[in-house]
Amino acid sequence: MSNDFDFDNEDLGFEDFDGNFEEFDEFETDDVFVRTAVLSKNNMIALLCVKTATEGGAICRVDPRETQPAVQLYDDPEKAIEWFNKSLRTSRQNGWQVVYDGLPLQG
Repeated sequence: MSNDFDFDNEDLGFEDFDGNFEEFDEFETDDVFVRTAVLSKNNMIALLCVKTATEGGAICRVDPRETQPAVQLYDDPEKAIEWFNKSLRTSRQNGWQVVYDGLPLQG
């Protein structure tokens, strides 16, 4: 099978990982906050998720009417949670029903 792409792996800008996980020891997973809301409206399902850490946060919205998920990054984790709550409140006002609100489900 030939390589259909016209670049080498080095061109992607990824560094080779030597398998040394010690550099990740400083990362505290206790500082990570994750919350997912599943919303329903007119036989549509949408997701609103927030993930924060000590240095910032991100909100991801998966809307069935959009072609791609939308992600908004924040430097301040409190701002990410504040805007997540505002977006969830606005969704409810626009007729969306919250089906689930909590930790991401696995399985």
